[in-house]
Amino acid sequence: MKYLSLLIALLVSTMVWSQEFIADASSSTLKWNAKKVSGEHYGQVKLKEGKLVVRDKQIAGGNFVINMETITCEDLQSPDWNKKLVDHLKSDDFFSVGSYKVALLSNVRSDMFTGDKAKVTADLTIKGITNPITFEVTRNGNVYTSKITVDRTLYDIRYGSGKFFQGLGDNMIYDDFTLEVNLVVK
Repeated sequence: MKYLSLLIALLVSTMVWSQEFIADASSSTLKWNAKKVSGEHYGQVKLKEGKLVVRDKQIAGGNFVINMETITCEDLQSPDWNKKLVDHLKSDDFFSVGSYKVALLSNVRSDMFTGDKAKVTADLTIKGITNPITFEVTRNGNVYTSKITVDRTLYDIRYGSGKFFQGLGDNMIYDDFTLEVNLVVK
């Protein structure tokens, strides 16, 4: 009986200190930005679904699914050039969206929040390739924001990379791209 009481107390304390939040995919935004020698492109991609577990002033878990079929470009005003870029981003030169319709951010966890900021570690999967990633998150109520830098070459996205191709000149695309995340949870 003593052990049963201890188990119940442990379960109740865990339930009290843990909260699971569901991502509000329609209110959350993921803005991407990629730069090249001669300029940059930017747009958005949509969150499909996700959840976040918060326990004792830190992120204790989380998994997010990004719908790669929703990539958009916001800087090219010409419909023809815009479509050409988006189609190229979806091609095997970049994200291979025909084969990999989603990207995943999984095993999300953080250090303790200091004020409203915490260091987060997670696993990012793009094109079926998973690598660890670290970034800082800011919490403001039910909104978590971050700017995540991703080295695309770690996910076999080599097109226009100076690491793999010589003599690209003005056609070289920088290996890092950023994602500005505005995650709304409920």
